[in-house]
Amino acid sequence: MGRINWKPGNMIFPVPAVLVSCGNEEDGYNLVTVSWTGTVCTNPPLCYISLKKERLSHEIISKNREFVINLSTEKMARATDWCGVKSGRDFDKFRECGFTPLSALKVKAPLVAESPVAIECRVMEIKELGSHDMFLAEVISVSVDDQYLDNDSGAFNMNRAGLIASAHGKYCALKEPLGHFGYSIKKPKKKKKKKKTIPRIKSHP
Repeated sequence: MGRINWKPGNMIFPVPAVLVSCGNEEDGYNLVTVSWTGTVCTNPPLCYISLKKERLSHEIISKNREFVINLSTEKMARATDWCGVKSGRDFDKFRECGFTPLSALKVKAPLVAESPVAIECRVMEIKELGSHDMFLAEVISVSVDDQYLDNDSGAFNMNRAGLIASAHGKYCALKEPLGHFGYSIKKPKKKKKKKKTIPRIKSHP
């Protein structure tokens, strides 16, 4: 077996496939599909999105300095793709996709009601990098649809939500997890030994 060297490029896959919502007023709401997004820091909670300058959402977010990252699902996949190839200058994307805008808690940009997780962000810095500008942002609120929470633990159930990712231009479903963080070094639980019980002798009258 050998290896082939390709020219430098972004071959880090899979990546998220999310819908970013923006706009301060209902008649100016917009959606854009973003794969260049991710976590930057845990404390404080920071994330980023990268957008091309010609995007309408770039203009809106640069002006308002806020946006919402809405995670996409298998049911939302077709609309997520459509929002990435059509411009908000020509279409009302919420109406065309049948999505419902919801008021956010901390920002004026709307949430997508159909999304299982909505992450409200406030822009801290815009870095001009080349083909894309990176919007470094602080996460200031997170909204989760409670239908995707486990009844016992209260944890978010990724499988039930049907989240999707993007891999080399294709949308992929996220299947069963292979493990959890730290499972490789977790010691197996010791089985409790059953206590031997001495049978009781029945007394006769």
